[in-house]
Amino acid sequence: MLVNLSLRLRVFLFFALMGLGGVGLFGLALYFGYEAAQEGDLTSAFAQAAIIAGFGLMGMVMGVWLLFDENVAKPIERVAARMRAGAHAGVNHHMDMAGARYLGDLGPAAEAVTRQLIEASMNTAGAIATKTQKLELEKERLTKLLTEIPLAMILVNSNHQIVLYDGQAAAVLAQIQAPRLNTDIFDYFDRKAVEAAWETLMQTGEEVTFRALGSAKRQNFEIRMKPLDSGTGYMLIIESSEVVLAPDASRPLIYDFELLEQNEGTSVDDLKLSELTYCVFDTETTGLLPHKDEVVQIGAVRVVRNKIVEGEEMESLVNPLVPIPAASTKVHGITDAMVQNAPMIEDATREFHEFARSTVLVAHNAPFDMAFMHRYGKRANLEWPNPVLDTVLASAVVFGASETHTVDALCERLGVVIPSALRHTAIGDARATAEVLCRLIPMLEARGIETFGDLLQHTRKHGRILKDLN
Repeated sequence: MLVNLSLRLRVFLFFALMGLGGVGLFGLALYFGYEAAQEGDLTSAFAQAAIIAGFGLMGMVMGVWLLFDENVAKPIERVAARMRAGAHAGVNHHMDMAGARYLGDLGPAAEAVTRQLIEASMNTAGAIATKTQKLELEKERLTKLLTEIPLAMILVNSNHQIVLYDGQAAAVLAQIQAPRLNTDIFDYFDRKAVEAAWETLMQTGEEVTFRALGSAKRQNFEIRMKPLDSGTGYMLIIESSEVVLAPDASRPLIYDFELLEQNEGTSVDDLKLSELTYCVFDTETTGLLPHKDEVVQIGAVRVVRNKIVEGEEMESLVNPLVPIPAASTKVHGITDAMVQNAPMIEDATREFHEFARSTVLVAHNAPFDMAFMHRYGKRANLEWPNPVLDTVLASAVVFGASETHTVDALCERLGVVIPSALRHTAIGDARATAEVLCRLIPMLEARGIETFGDLLQHTRKHGRILKDLN
């Protein structure tokens, strides 16, 4: 019967219940007060009436509020979140009509609007997919052509950050560090040599040839620097090095030309969430106590301008130098034999530290993973100045603190599929968290939470859930 009532009538009944309950409580209080007054103790009569009325009214209001919160407020939050997920993250899930059963026509109306939005988006996406398919074909041809040319090519913007690299360049960069989009070119080549060539290029506007050591100072590279249009940056063509490099033909052409127009010196707090570079990571461990347990695997992927960068990931088993408990192996499947010849944690931490340089670190339940990183960082003499984004807190901002915020719950809510073979592996969970992040960001921006600073202000309201690492 209650399910068939309109939302307006249901809200009226909440207020009517409070009104009738209040009248009843005051009547009861007056009755007991009158009985006490008959005995001649007026002070006791008034006190007894006030206590009964006050505490009774508070208890009744709390009870009505709990009913309202459970049957109206929370379902409205879920409906709103579902609509945002469909409108801004492309999640094609049906509305939870059972949870919205007391909202009258609001649930079916929201479902109908969301269906229409998704259908319109799918039609638009179909048209875009046709165009994108042609662009992908052209990209494949360009990648094949560049791979066959025995030159490594890198495009760099005027802030000296990498905008594009091909398979040849990936092989060159990998000799120094893992290739990474939107990373300082100085992470790979000697700063003084590159800056001197750039200064000459800016003065003459013509190609400059120079030699530069790799940042690890193990190889010496001969490089040509060519200007890009309108002073937006330059192209580096690496013609030779002291090491003969085989091209990475399997690696795709990696680029984002919007990086050519990045603003220099902008604070992370002032940058839009969709413009930031993230390193999303996860760890598998011997247990759940960061102060005494050990990491057995680290996995990370990079997200640039709200897109997961294909091929830019790191995954490493770690030798914990202690036996892995059977209960932990049952979760992540990593055995003592698998980590016997794996890198030591200091080496794995250094590799991850380089991979995550100049990014916003992202993890699900970040205090847990970051506790290990800080502990190992002290051993390896490394600091972690990176801003930190926790997807648990971001989820609480979008869906409300009362919802479940596990990785599995978020993936189900946002339409992210984790292959069963990758669940509870560091790289599998990192990829899933990265996909969750890419769906959460449009939903956050649609609510007016556009910058990293805006998000920090909102996540601090949920400090009772997790510690704020910023």
